[in-house]
Amino acid sequence: MLIQMVSINVKPGHAEEFLEAFRINYEGTRLEPGNLRFDVLRDPDDELRFVIYEVFKSPEALDEHRKTPHYRECVRRIDPILAGPRTKSFYKVEMADFLSA
Repeated sequence: MLIQMVSINVKPGHAEEFLEAFRINYEGTRLEPGNLRFDVLRDPDDELRFVIYEVFKSPEALDEHRKTPHYRECVRRIDPILAGPRTKSFYKVEMADFLSA
């Protein structure tokens, strides 16, 4: 199991456009067999800052995710409105409620 957290900062005036574009990725990813969880989080103190919390069954499932049309379309749409590069952090799961599901 692999967790990826992606930090994203959006240019002023583009937060709603970002959410519209990211919905494509969110809805498609939730249907992928290798995805266990996908959350789009927004900083309550900075409405232009987002964190994407993703849980995949394996590193290979994440690799497959990056090849999907919904991922590629989302990236195409959001890249011009980002305030800087996306940053990614990876974690392995030691304890989590969803492990027993």
